[in-house]
Formats: sequence, C-alpha cells, structure tokens
Amino acid sequence: MEIVIITGMSGAGKTEALKCLEDIGYFAIDNLPASLLVKIVDIGPAGGKKFKRVALVTDVRAGKSFDDLFLALEELEDKDVPYTIMFLDASDETLVRRFSETRRIHPLESENLRVVDTISEERKVLDPLRERADLIVDTSHLNIYQLRDKLEEVAGQDAAPSAKLTLVSFGFKHGHPRDADIIVDVRFLPNPYWAEELRDLDGSDPSVRGYVLGQGEVEEFLEKFVDLLELVLPGYRRERRAYLTIGVGCTGGRHRSVVIADELARRFMENGNQVSVLHRDIGKR
Repeated sequence: MEIVIITGMSGAGKTEALKCLEDIGYFAIDNLPASLLVKIVDIGPAGGKKFKRVALVTDVRAGKSFDDLFLALEELEDKDVPYTIMFLDASDETLVRRFSETRRIHPLESENLRVVDTISEERKVLDPLRERADLIVDTSHLNIYQLRDKLEEVAGQDAAPSAKLTLVSFGFKHGHPRDADIIVDVRFLPNPYWAEELRDLDGSDPSVRGYVLGQGEVEEFLEKFVDLLELVLPGYRRERRAYLTIGVGCTGGRHRSVVIADELARRFMENGNQVSVLHRDIGKR
C-alpha cells in the first residue's frame, strides 16, 4: 500500500488535489480522522487493488491538535507502509481572495477574527505538520491544470492513464449520438447491404466483417485514425477529459459502423487503452 496525505492551508486547493489523485487511480478520502488512518491500512488487503494507492485529506477541520496524526504516522512506519505528506500552501493575499470569491467560511472563523487573522492562526496550527511535509506545493500561481501536472509528477509518470474510450456505432438515418466527442463517417466504404447474402446479417457476423475489412482502403484508414487518436489522447487527459466518446457512423448502423467500431476498439485495447463498445442501432431496420 502507498498513502499520500494531503494537508495544508484552507483555500490552497486540497480538494482539487484530492480529485486529481482520484482521477489518476488513487482511492480518495476527504477529512479522515487521524485515528482511522491505521485502520485503512488494516483493511487494505481485503479491499484488493482499490486500496493499493490511497490519497486522503486531513487538516484543521479534524481539530487543532495533530498529536493523533503524528502517532498514526509512527504506526505506519512500524508497519513499513510508505507515505508521503503533501502540504499545499498559498500566499495570504491569494487565500483571502479565494475565500472572498467563493464566500466559503474558514474552518477557524470566529466573530472576533477577520479572514486574514484566521489564516494567520491556521498557519501557527499547521506549522508542525508543514515541517514534517515531504513536499510543499505553493498554489498561488497555479491553475487546476498546472496543479494536476505537478501531482502527476509526484505520483509517477505511469500513474496517469489515458482517457477511457467509448466507441458507439450508429446509423446516420437514426441521428448521431449527442454525447459523441468525435464523429467518424464510414459511409465511404462499400455497403454490405447491397450484397444480397449479407443484407440480413449484421456487423458481428464474420462474413460481414470479412467483407468490410477486405476493402482496399480500410487498413490505411484504420492505421491513420488510430495514430491520430493516440496523438491527441494525452491532450484530452491533460484537459481533465477522463472519458472520450467516438461515434462511428454508417447509413443504418448495422454493418460498416459495427465492424469498424469493433476493429478500432481491438486496436486501441492492444495499445493499452481502456475501451468499451456500444452498437446503438445494430438491431434497427
């Protein structure tokens, strides 16, 4: 098990950091009491892969004293469980502005203190934890995409998967999928519908598949399209697009689009992408 403990100043981006780590495969827990930290380790084996990498947020919401957390860290060390403490910080001016923009209440707010005073008080409370941090990230001048890149550097380059692909075959006469990010029109291929022996079959049949994939221009089209998608997928991931839907359309959605969607899915999976396929119109006439 590997644990990333996210802490730091309120308004510095801890929630966004947790979301980023969740997107790249960590099991995310917000506002975990320190006393439960070791219990997460104890139940880890029963949770399987889900608990292989855990990211959690603990901060002043759990109380002003971090004695319980430091004791929990000692127990992790006794159990030889690796952990990283990531402390998110920002300038006082940035934090004041963020609280003003979001109109959120500071966890230490009281009637006698202004926001700038509660920030100063929080710094004093968090100072012992800041000294224990393995990594301090100043988010004053980072946008969400830059923060994500920073976290992926910490988590490891192989921790960030490509966007999950969904290939949807469809027929243009039934309307295109409204949730598709990319539409591919394969009506340039000869239509098996006009071959009498194939008309009543669909793209899942080996005869139809052989007919479509046997066309001379198909292989070049497939290779170039796969190369194009592999080129842009890292960009989709950087823009926090965890899912990408590709619509593959022919006239009726029963023959060409089904074969091409299945073949693209096979090739994308061979390249290590997570892929699912939906044949929306395969049963329609």
